[in-house]
Amino acid sequence: MIVRIGMLGKWLAMGVLAAANVLASGQTAGPGKYRIAGRMVNAATGEPVRRASVALLAESDSHTVASVESDGEGQFVFTGLGAGKFQLTASKRGFRTAFYDEHEEYSSAIVTGEGEETGGLVFRLVPGSVLYGVVAGDGGDPVEGARVMLFQRPREHGHGLAGRMLSAGTSSTDDTGAYEFDDLAAGEYLVAVVAEPWWALNRSSAEARQRPGGAALDVAYPVTFFDSTTEEDSATRIVLAEGRREQANINVHAVPALHLTVETPPRADGSVARAELRQTIFGVQVSAQSMGFLDALRTGTVEFNGVAPGRYELAQGDPPRVAQLDLAASQRVDPGLGSPAVSVSGSIRMGPAASDGGTALLIPADGNHAQSALQTACPGGAFSFAAVPQGAWELWVTSGGRTLPVSAVTVGTRTRTGNRLVVRDRPLQVVANLNLGDTRVEGFARRAGKGVPGVMVLLAPKDSAAFAALARRDQSDSDGSFSLRDVGPGQYTVVAIEDGWTLDWARADVMARYLARGIAVTVTEATGKTLRLAEPVPVQPR
Repeated sequence: MIVRIGMLGKWLAMGVLAAANVLASGQTAGPGKYRIAGRMVNAATGEPVRRASVALLAESDSHTVASVESDGEGQFVFTGLGAGKFQLTASKRGFRTAFYDEHEEYSSAIVTGEGEETGGLVFRLVPGSVLYGVVAGDGGDPVEGARVMLFQRPREHGHGLAGRMLSAGTSSTDDTGAYEFDDLAAGEYLVAVVAEPWWALNRSSAEARQRPGGAALDVAYPVTFFDSTTEEDSATRIVLAEGRREQANINVHAVPALHLTVETPPRADGSVARAELRQTIFGVQVSAQSMGFLDALRTGTVEFNGVAPGRYELAQGDPPRVAQLDLAASQRVDPGLGSPAVSVSGSIRMGPAASDGGTALLIPADGNHAQSALQTACPGGAFSFAAVPQGAWELWVTSGGRTLPVSAVTVGTRTRTGNRLVVRDRPLQVVANLNLGDTRVEGFARRAGKGVPGVMVLLAPKDSAAFAALARRDQSDSDGSFSLRDVGPGQYTVVAIEDGWTLDWARADVMARYLARGIAVTVTEATGKTLRLAEPVPVQPR
């Protein structure tokens, strides 16, 4: 079993390969009698991959054991190995650095020992994909300096963080309007462009009317998606296959800019609450602007100029009111528009975040793309969000590169299983209860008495409300062994599913038929650090 965290693991692997390359090609690891051998192939075509760097790492600490280079037929071999578990990773220009039999952040370790078959491995390297295009304006002229944002629909399933659209990169167009994203994984992508007409001269609406020809210069580009639509829900998905180059040209069109006037009443101390206009794309906030502080003091209003038509979130007043706007015309905003945002503060119970500066996150629970996620530091285990819009949210905690399991949320005297909370019109004081189990559940995934490598192993809690916090996954190693880490007290069912990586494993109705044939597991405070299953987990077909 090998588990990594997103692209961090890829970067580490690249560093390991760079270090491993100082070892001689074909170097063996020692006086042991076992070997690991196989063939590197192009995952898209099946052709051999020649001169790929292949590194063998100790599974316990990722220490480099040896490095070789695949030959003209893509073959590689490590000899002189002792009994143990090894990670296998490979890299070649034009391909994505990968671990052996990689699925999402999981992969299979290679187990050497008496009776283990480790001589016929097929390591499939996935060629990187490329997405490129040109952003053009009215008349077909190239748009230089446009911000092109790439979003990826996650292939993994689950709740909250796992189900949100991912920001996959940002690029700027050159003087020909061209942009490019390379070394992309296969999958579904969406592209959005944010740009400004170079000739735009955005003034207040009154000034624009008085200036001869001013209206022609008072223009803006709306956020535009591929295939040249300004509606987020109508954006065309781009499906990238392994090793393919896909072109996505986008045309943007200048439209009359809008002007938004917002009242800024003074506070008791004479200061003003600055209004903020935010724009969110696929749940990712891409802009936030506050305008005219001196104007607010003098006139009691601010004006947002040069605003393109589209969807925005406006925070105004003190306490702040948050409103979702679909702007199609200039307007003066009613001070009572929107719902009051309230503070959400609290503490983390049983968490290392109290000592290492973790982060608390609030994720919209209703799938609303117009509302971005909120995050704040939690020094000493305490966190505070100053202004949270009303609605349903999921509370998450991250620390040290890990997502910590929020198994229950306490509000006042009431504790609710899971990480969901509802924000209404009053400040909320909560306690995030973490289930920081340190038990490791180990076992074997087998069919007809033989270990099956590469299968998805899922530890599913019987308490469905705590699924997001307590579920654990792993991938079986070459001998069928697996290790589910950081398991907290509770009752579970463990299943092993061949080719199960595309299943929506967080849905009870999808998993019901698999769970019926799973193995029941109970973890208590007295279980200890390791729980070894007495019977193998039967491998079920997809």
